[in-house]
Amino acid sequence: MSSSPKVERPHIERPLSPHLQIYRPQITSVLSITHRATGVFMSLGSLVLVYWLWAAAYSPAAYACLENCGKGIFLKVVFAGWVFAFYYHLANGIRHLFWDAGKGYSIPAATRSGLAVVAFAFIMTALTWGCILTRSHASETPIASTESVTITTDETTPQESK
Repeated sequence: MSSSPKVERPHIERPLSPHLQIYRPQITSVLSITHRATGVFMSLGSLVLVYWLWAAAYSPAAYACLENCGKGIFLKVVFAGWVFAFYYHLANGIRHLFWDAGKGYSIPAATRSGLAVVAFAFIMTALTWGCILTRSHASETPIASTESVTITTDETTPQESK
């Protein structure tokens, strides 16, 4: 019996599976990661939306504080990002529905639909913020007011003055 001699091979540090360090980013991978990130961002933004609705319904002081905070440029940029995340996630979700139906799997179709998703998100974000900014600059009165309104009804009909 002869045993073969043991050959020492140099130990090379390699990842066990394909990794982000090896592959160049492609549009499908970037859009997939962005889809997940916009989902997380929308979840966080939804918490702010719930607090805003609660403040509008129950706490005029908290609502006034939120209204003052919302006038700053930083929060407007965050809100614009949240609107973009909403439209991007919506359009990419519809794209995934087509993929679930077996449509658009080819690389050219996936690239076109990915670019269409990004274009849709930018266009709809611009249109939404165009409407918001036009509405806020068109009138001096705020969109929502914290003042209470009293409505009285009188069952008698007013009489004409003579």
